[in-house]
Amino acid sequence: MDFCDVLIVGGGPAGSACARRLVRAGLDAVILDKSKFPREKLCGGWITPGVVDDLELDPTDYARGRTFQTITGFRTSRMRDPEVETDYGRPISFGILRKEFDDYLLRRSGARVLEGIPLAKLARDNGGWIVNDQLRARLVIGAGGHFCPIARFLGADARKETAVAAQEVEFEMTPEQRERCSVRGEFPELYFCADMRGYGWCFRKGNFLNVGLGRLDSHSLPEHVADLVEFLRSSGKIGFDLPAPMRGHAYLIYAKTNRKIVDDGILLAGDAAGLAYSQSGEGIRPAIESGLFAAEAVIAAKGIYTREKLQTYRTLLNDRFGRSNSDWSTRIGRRFPPGWMHAVARSLLATRWFSRHFVLDRWFLHVT
Repeated sequence: MDFCDVLIVGGGPAGSACARRLVRAGLDAVILDKSKFPREKLCGGWITPGVVDDLELDPTDYARGRTFQTITGFRTSRMRDPEVETDYGRPISFGILRKEFDDYLLRRSGARVLEGIPLAKLARDNGGWIVNDQLRARLVIGAGGHFCPIARFLGADARKETAVAAQEVEFEMTPEQRERCSVRGEFPELYFCADMRGYGWCFRKGNFLNVGLGRLDSHSLPEHVADLVEFLRSSGKIGFDLPAPMRGHAYLIYAKTNRKIVDDGILLAGDAAGLAYSQSGEGIRPAIESGLFAAEAVIAAKGIYTREKLQTYRTLLNDRFGRSNSDWSTRIGRRFPPGWMHAVARSLLATRWFSRHFVLDRWFLHVT
């Protein structure tokens, strides 16, 4: 039977970031993932300079043979209302393809990688774990996304959780489609729903286009997605039919999750822990930060992986993200009627000051 210090279930950004830090500290880390990389991953696909810094990413090296779209501003609006263009005059984000990004991080992690192998069995054994009857690990970290099997092991039930439901499609445009797409790569576009319970987007990354919409209200998602597609066509933003149907996925936001993330010899990180930002739904930076925090807590535990020793991880998360609480739109929505919300949202989103300092700086870019 094989042995490792730490088994990480999930090879996405959280798992890869965690593994790299652990390997650098001299621990034997193994990443187990049911998929073979590179694999397709639904995601709007943009990262902030904070992510670049956290990962110690060399943009020049990464951009060699990969999509790395410089973003210098955004266009924001409530759908069909006047749009506000905010130009920062400098790079504030970068568009990436998750298929490339995740594979890059996984390969450079330095961990042993077991690809195309699902987690079929997990059992405690003498203070550690036996995985798939083939691998013994002293500690297990679940970084397998919303439906992570380690989260289920800790009692999570995705069917009973309030999650953001999203649908999106990403594809490489033909030369003709590129000519008929008015969205600029340097200025991704965000279109908020009237009730502020979700938003759509159109991101151009080189020759690739990503279109999607996410909402807290999953029951009305199909009609909002259909409305987004019709809006993009009627406004001339994309003068062609989408070449493939949108696919769905779900994720938890930190404001609404109550998953158990720490126990004896076990942690959750990234989407498995439900750490996406409340206002934007961004999951990449919280995932990476949580992976690094998890590694920090594991290293500090010095081989004693009890729940008490690993609580350092929970402390680090609370210090960074605060404690779980209702997001602002939900709190306001409970106090004021929908008509009031619609009027205020329309007025605020049409102002340059609010669009820049709240929508972009606070909600999406997390500029302090």
